[in-house]
Amino acid sequence: MRWRAAAASVAALVLLGACSGTKGDKSSDKNPSTAVTPSTAPHQTPQGASADATEKAAVLASYNAMWVEQMKAYRKADAAGTDLEKYATLDALGRFRIDLARMKKAGTAVTGELGHTPAVASLNLAAKTPTAQLTDCMDLSKSQTIDTRANNKVIPYPTAQPLRYIATATAEKWPNGWMITKFVPDGSRTC
Repeated sequence: MRWRAAAASVAALVLLGACSGTKGDKSSDKNPSTAVTPSTAPHQTPQGASADATEKAAVLASYNAMWVEQMKAYRKADAAGTDLEKYATLDALGRFRIDLARMKKAGTAVTGELGHTPAVASLNLAAKTPTAQLTDCMDLSKSQTIDTRANNKVIPYPTAQPLRYIATATAEKWPNGWMITKFVPDGSRTC
């Protein structure tokens, strides 16, 4: 019984701590309209569109691409074989690596659909390094944490675990595009 409580605690920390993905596993992809295909092509401003709108779209594309790669990692508790480092760095990447190490140690993984609805809250293109702040409503209602050492048995969320909560992220525009540098879930702010 003690191991179940420990596993559930680790699962809650991982999910509340950094889960921000839905599309890492094509077999569970029920909503292809939110899938993101990362592009290495330079962003072009459509005629009549503002630079802000174009940059916001680029920020969201990078964030969603990070989400896809993060979910690939969370589904197997390992970042090997993902492109997570292309989209996340600094604090965000460190947080994800810590979560993956905890998951691996606890023998847990994430299955199902982890929903999210990101938006760019602010954009500062005038800074020496342009930055963007994002908000995201994380939705755990269709996801599960499984115990990979116990025949993929589902580990229930703690009763106090909110199934929908706010996460914030910071992105910086680097020479190769927007990078997610910080990701902070806030279970006290539901959405």
